[in-house]
Amino acid sequence: MSGPAVVALGGGHGLAASLKALRRVTDELTAVVTVADDGGSSGRLRRELGVLPPGDLRMALAALCGDDEWGQTWSRVAQHRFRSEGELHDHSVGNLLIVALWELLGDSVAGLDWVARLLGAQGRVLPMSVVPLDIEAVVELDDEDENGGGLATVRGQVAVASTSGRVVHLGLVPDRPPACTEAVAAVTEAEWVVLGPGSWFTSVIPHLLVPGLADALSGSSARRVVVLNLAPQPGETAGFAPETHLEVLAGYAPWLRVDAVLADRDAVPHPDVLRTVAASLGAAVHLVPLASGDNPLVHDPDRLAAAFRDLFTSDLSAEPLPSDRI
Repeated sequence: MSGPAVVALGGGHGLAASLKALRRVTDELTAVVTVADDGGSSGRLRRELGVLPPGDLRMALAALCGDDEWGQTWSRVAQHRFRSEGELHDHSVGNLLIVALWELLGDSVAGLDWVARLLGAQGRVLPMSVVPLDIEAVVELDDEDENGGGLATVRGQVAVASTSGRVVHLGLVPDRPPACTEAVAAVTEAEWVVLGPGSWFTSVIPHLLVPGLADALSGSSARRVVVLNLAPQPGETAGFAPETHLEVLAGYAPWLRVDAVLADRDAVPHPDVLRTVAASLGAAVHLVPLASGDNPLVHDPDRLAAAFRDLFTSDLSAEPLPSDRI
């Protein structure tokens, strides 16, 4: 298998969904991952050791494991969480392994590359920044909120993801953080850049707020595809229509040109509205079956891979793609 050089931006389960599909399509795959998680095992390791939160990086590495016995065994090992009454409770093996290599090597990128080699990962995983970040949002509260109406500042990935308010402004702490050099190089050299699916304010938008990554995206000749979520996320994107996700992207990155938007046909109630908003970003919309037959809230890796394969081999001027007709 060969294929174009692809960089996928995101974090958490959304990025994992893209990576499980993309590794079926190309050998030249790089994941650039958010480093703002402050909950669970990642948050504990971050606070105790001052390291980058490893959880989203671990999930990306596990998603890149192959379908053979080696890949699936090591994927399960990396994702395994301890269950106990002690300090190890809820820590994942992969998080501890990643942090151990960081301490031994003193290099976050080299540590991730070594874990990727052990797992047989079919691609590379990089942090979007070389320093741990916090996400900070200004949210508009409803009058019925327990804290009353008006605006409030919410800090932390977990807090922003679960907020009951509407996010009206998003920022990173520290402001204008340094980008990972290798991530910038990957974006610069990419033929395709994939944004989404995933938590819009805590996994997707943060990449656009890192100046080095934003400059690389702006100057790259890569084609850009946005993969929309299958449903609004309770909390941070509650009430969002599919096109709202694109409007938010444009609000934080008015310079961002998008070439294609992939969306599940059953998750778009007003296709003409989505096409109009996408066209304002320069993008064509492809409504394809993407959801799993077992769970309409989960992307099916084979269906998503088929959509990516069709898109990467098209000239973007002819619609529909073959998978549009499935």
